Amino acid sequence: MSQVERPELSHVTPAVIQTFDPDELLLGYQKRWIEDDSVLKIAEKSRRTGLTFAEAADSALSAGAAKGEGGSNVFYVGSNKEMAREFIDAVAMWAKAFNKIASEVQEEVLADEDKDILTFVVYFDSGFKVQALSSNPSNLRGMQGTVIIDEAAFHDRLAEVLKAALALTMWGAKVRLISTHNGVNNLFNSLINDSRAGKKRYSVHTITLDDACAEGLYQRICQVQKIQWSQEKEDEWKANLLNDTATEDDALEEYYCVPKASSGQYIPLVLIDSAMTRTTTAEPGKDTAPILTIEAPKGFMEWSDGQRKLYVDDWCKQVLKPELNKLDVSHSHAFGEDFARKGDLSIFVPLAIRKNLSKYVPFVVELRNMTYDAQRQILHYLLDALPRKRGMAFDATGNGGYLAESAALKYGTDMVDQVSLNDPWYREWMPKLKAEFEDLNLALPRHEDVKDDLCHIQVINGIPKIDKGKSKGQDGKQRHGDFAVGLAMAVRASWMDGAAIEFTPLPDKNAQRDDDDLDDIGCALNSGCY
Repeated sequence: MSQVERPELSHVTPAVIQTFDPDELLLGYQKRWIEDDSVLKIAEKSRRTGLTFAEAADSALSAGAAKGEGGSNVFYVGSNKEMAREFIDAVAMWAKAFNKIASEVQEEVLADEDKDILTFVVYFDSGFKVQALSSNPSNLRGMQGTVIIDEAAFHDRLAEVLKAALALTMWGAKVRLISTHNGVNNLFNSLINDSRAGKKRYSVHTITLDDACAEGLYQRICQVQKIQWSQEKEDEWKANLLNDTATEDDALEEYYCVPKASSGQYIPLVLIDSAMTRTTTAEPGKDTAPILTIEAPKGFMEWSDGQRKLYVDDWCKQVLKPELNKLDVSHSHAFGEDFARKGDLSIFVPLAIRKNLSKYVPFVVELRNMTYDAQRQILHYLLDALPRKRGMAFDATGNGGYLAESAALKYGTDMVDQVSLNDPWYREWMPKLKAEFEDLNLALPRHEDVKDDLCHIQVINGIPKIDKGKSKGQDGKQRHGDFAVGLAMAVRASWMDGAAIEFTPLPDKNAQRDDDDLDDIGCALNSGCY
């Protein structure tokens, strides 16, 4: 098999990576899993990363604690008897390590509808127990305690087991789902996507093979096997694991949390078309929003600084200001940006939020081949006039850091998110963008370029992101999904709540807008709106 193109580290960042310590029993990602006390949490993981082993430690602590200290029963639901026995043995081992008084592993017979099922259990002196149950949902009825569903993606009746488990949370129980992936259409994958989209409250942990090795997985294997670790050995070990799988898709699913059959266009055309049929203006009944475009005239770089500033200021007053004057000052506004200096477009996407929380794009600004200073001038002109600002998100990757930093310095770091566009960011925020479409909560300008840009969001190695292909817009010039990134940024900004509260008074109904007279700077505009 050819070398697998691995996704980026999906969960671990340099700020949280814990260096391997041979004297510690658990690795960094195992500790973070235990420390997460969420009522509902999911781990999508590579094979054999030891997360179930960490869960056994947490189970021993939970069952070994007194009721007043948060103790509870724990029920483990695996996919086979061997997994159940292995888990309960690990619980017993941890109980001894933690000096918890517990029984030896016991075997009990549980009446399971039409047959008796052998279960394994450890009783603690606290009065609680850790018990391994079969995957029959009826086994959880009448029980109370934390439920662990291991290899959840491989349970034939996951929906029914989960339904029974979630009922226990009414009285303070918790649910943990742990699994490698088993296809893109599996319920396990759907729960993860819905959680990332904000539709469900599961805390999601992602542990790829690279993530685990970054915190010492292979070093722990070498320690247990009493062999000398080296980076060369680790690289060879990982390469062999990947090459031993039948296909690259299998390798990505088994070791990099990428569910199989995960390719193709991310947002269906029917949802894009639907978003472009809803009103994109503050006033219902008014049709679509304009796309405002400005392109550097020939020789723009040779103009004096003053000439360039006058040119941009004139465009802002003639083209941009009329649209800013139409904004509804009673609506909150977020802002998203995708940066480019040459070739592709820089895109400015304001996103208005009505009182019913529906969102619409009132206009779009497209800048082509404009200098950094010219882009900053237009940006500040727009943002200064944006009413009730909620948040702003900028593509700070590479040269895009210039505009992002400029905005952060002027409007504050609490208001501005300087985004490094990478797989982890796409993995977290693209599901939220898609959710806006699915919930019919978004209105967009009705334009072919908008649709084409959104079609550039493809699922690549399980991650929805902009593909590498270029396209041509209706003007015949190059595009690369620019509006799609700007819109994703705007949606991300709409989730921000760190901005200072600003006061924007409602306009006097009897007052007329005071439009400034436009300065005649003696140069014709080569750009406008379409």
